[in-house]
Amino acid sequence: MRSARAVLPEGYKISASFFQQWQALNDWLLNHESFWRPVPFMEPKPDWCLQYPDLANWLEQRSDAECDEWNEHLSAFAQEVAGFVPALSAYDELVSVPRLSGYERGSKAALREVHAVDMPGRKRLQAGAFAASIAPLKGRVLDWCCGKGHLARTLVGQGAEAVFGFEWDTELVQDGNRLAKKYGDPVHVVQQDVMAEALHWPAIDHGAALHACGDLHRQLLSAGSEAGLARLSVSPCCYHLGGHGAYRLLSQQARHSENVLEIDRAGLRLAVQETVTAPARERAQSARVRIWRLGFDALQRSVSETGRYLPVPSHPARLNNGSFEGFCQWAADKKRVLLPADIDWSYWLAMGQKRSRQVRRHELLRHLFRRPLELWLVLDYAVYLEEQGYRVNLGTFCERSLTPRNLLLDAVHVNA
Repeated sequence: MRSARAVLPEGYKISASFFQQWQALNDWLLNHESFWRPVPFMEPKPDWCLQYPDLANWLEQRSDAECDEWNEHLSAFAQEVAGFVPALSAYDELVSVPRLSGYERGSKAALREVHAVDMPGRKRLQAGAFAASIAPLKGRVLDWCCGKGHLARTLVGQGAEAVFGFEWDTELVQDGNRLAKKYGDPVHVVQQDVMAEALHWPAIDHGAALHACGDLHRQLLSAGSEAGLARLSVSPCCYHLGGHGAYRLLSQQARHSENVLEIDRAGLRLAVQETVTAPARERAQSARVRIWRLGFDALQRSVSETGRYLPVPSHPARLNNGSFEGFCQWAADKKRVLLPADIDWSYWLAMGQKRSRQVRRHELLRHLFRRPLELWLVLDYAVYLEEQGYRVNLGTFCERSLTPRNLLLDAVHVNA
């Protein structure tokens, strides 16, 4: 481990490229925030429908099949929508990042299936792709928030001399050390609260984190650079987890820029809303419950004094096999909404179906801003790492179909 706050070489300059990319995204997102700030589930008639009535009408006429196709190919959708909002044609350029070297070798770098005990197949391949993209490794590596140490054991196969793991859950710590011993891997997992003020760092050169959530991955960036780690490799996830209030950027350059985008938890959630396709049964159940929730929302707005959206908590699984009426009665009881006795349930169910169709189309437009928002966050991380004296590589380490969270920051200190 290098000494903390190492002195940078004379003449070292921070690259302007990541900051310029961040600035371009910041301005673009600010100029189009009327499209992505309103949450379609909560706002039936966002302001952009009045600003761009032709776009709203065109979207309303799209079939479900078209929505499905465009949701998988947002680049093509952006060019289509640019006919109504020309500046959206910049989508491709704004979200373009390179593939990292090792991209094609992920499956070969993954743990053998027989060694991937308790590790889902998709996670096994994600760990392999991550490891391949930061290979070859040398020295001692730390697997941050390591769980059972699956990534740690994967990293051993890419040349790491030894891998340590930080994990909070004592059962996972025990399982991780048991698996390492069983397969003869030089991996040692220790119990550690990574958010603690004083971290007890092992003798390591390199900190790695695959899909550590929110403040957990931000803590590795800040604490790891403060501790003087020679290398940091981070694939972020769940940016909305941790912290309260408005999101605080990491880099000084971004913080002190003019007209900086302010983003709340809803905006951070949008950055990670993309998921891989669920099984047909789960999709059908999710669609049915969504119709019920929107039908209840329309009903409660009609009887409430405010006429506003009313958030309803997660419902018990037993309601999934019930009826729309049963769901509404449960939701009304939970939110203390007094429903009239003579409700036409078929009417409000139809209203839910109508709203669900509308929400799907409005969400399609909003989804154009998922990746730009995520890159806005990650580019700020890249600028921050450069400010700490690292040379940074940013790109994708696997296909989106394996995980939508496929961005990877790989940073090596200039004094390493």
